[in-house]
Amino acid sequence: MPSEELKVVIEMLEARPVLADASFEQLRTGMAEMAVLASLPEGVTTETVLAGGVKAEWVSAAGADEFRVLLYLHGGGYCIGSIDTHRAMVASLSEASGMKALALDYRLAPEYPHPAAVDDAVAAYRWLLANSVAPERIAIAGDSAGGGLSAATLVALREAGDPLPAAAVLISPWTDLAATGGSITERADIDPMIDMAVLNRMADAYAGQTSTKDPSVSPLYAGLAGLPPLLIQVGTAEVLYDDSVRLAELARAAGVEVSFEAWEDMIHVFQAFGALLPEAGEAIGKIGDFLRDKVR
Repeated sequence: MPSEELKVVIEMLEARPVLADASFEQLRTGMAEMAVLASLPEGVTTETVLAGGVKAEWVSAAGADEFRVLLYLHGGGYCIGSIDTHRAMVASLSEASGMKALALDYRLAPEYPHPAAVDDAVAAYRWLLANSVAPERIAIAGDSAGGGLSAATLVALREAGDPLPAAAVLISPWTDLAATGGSITERADIDPMIDMAVLNRMADAYAGQTSTKDPSVSPLYAGLAGLPPLLIQVGTAEVLYDDSVRLAELARAAGVEVSFEAWEDMIHVFQAFGALLPEAGEAIGKIGDFLRDKVR
């Protein structure tokens, strides 16, 4: 049974509907305004850095182990979002996992279409390796587009022969920019977060001249063998629910260790509402447990 707080969150979202014809600049501003409501856990420190030439920020909860690193890739359909919009969530993950987090401001479409985001994530990961962080002490995580980007980054690293991180966490990952999942229509009436017209615009802006079914754009179409253990969390009230279900099935079929969590009645990236939603705190805690187990 979902909490009463979930109703409050949904009412808040419905009071600020996403306009299908809004410009990406307007969407970026709206997301930034929402992020102002989130507060950082006490004792968190931040430091701006360039990670392989990409703007990034160290986000460290009190007591975080600086030799265990979580590379975080934010959501926003590859077109919106930033370190600023996701700082509170990244800080909560640092606190739960005991890891120092590196939040990445990868380049956004339409100004920088594919493969800019993948290139930036790969560059940041290699920067960590070059700065003496062992791959077995790194995890990659991301939400929505950042979850899909996390999977695409793992595939790109594997294809390039780079040592892979110890684990990855995919939160409501957007893995199929071709939008072929049945949940896109089946759950459209219960998803208060995603407007498919806007999401399709984002898919086209990011893919550019590349097919939305290209494996480096949509990791659902990639070979997944050899990837590290994955934790996938998704809400059942998401139009992108099948993006998670199908990726989990394909990864398991390829021999990948997958922990799959479907959170009943939860909305897209509900973990971002940690200050308002008890289920968000519980889910963040489970991510922390997974990372403490896999990244030592």
